[in-house]
Amino acid sequence: MGHCYHHALSSVRKWGGAPEDYLPLHQWFDQPSKEITADFRHRALRHHAQGVFELQRAFGVTITLSTGRVVPVRLIGEQHIREDLGFIPSFADWVRCIRPEPWMGRAQPIHRDVDPFAGGNPEREPVAAATIAGEGP
Repeated sequence: MGHCYHHALSSVRKWGGAPEDYLPLHQWFDQPSKEITADFRHRALRHHAQGVFELQRAFGVTITLSTGRVVPVRLIGEQHIREDLGFIPSFADWVRCIRPEPWMGRAQPIHRDVDPFAGGNPEREPVAAATIAGEGP
């Protein structure tokens, strides 16, 4: 499936109501990530089990359709992912597919610059909090 509206039509077929009842939920899955990358990789952001629970936090445990029927948000989220991927992966499933690049792990060891006890030198002057925040001299 490709467009949020088509997901909404599928939800209408399953639970009733109108496409507008479901559109905000299906847009939540796709819009922010399609703005970043407009291919299948956008799904890594929210198309996984943890994404379903984030959807629930954003919209509540249930929604009430225009017909008055109450539908669990989790079921709608799971439907969206199954229609796109065929199953519900974990976030770890997506992460395992990321090829590590050198820049991804190139963290700068800042502890030596900010921790007065790093390196075992108890004589070193502690850095004032104002200096760390950029407010000092």
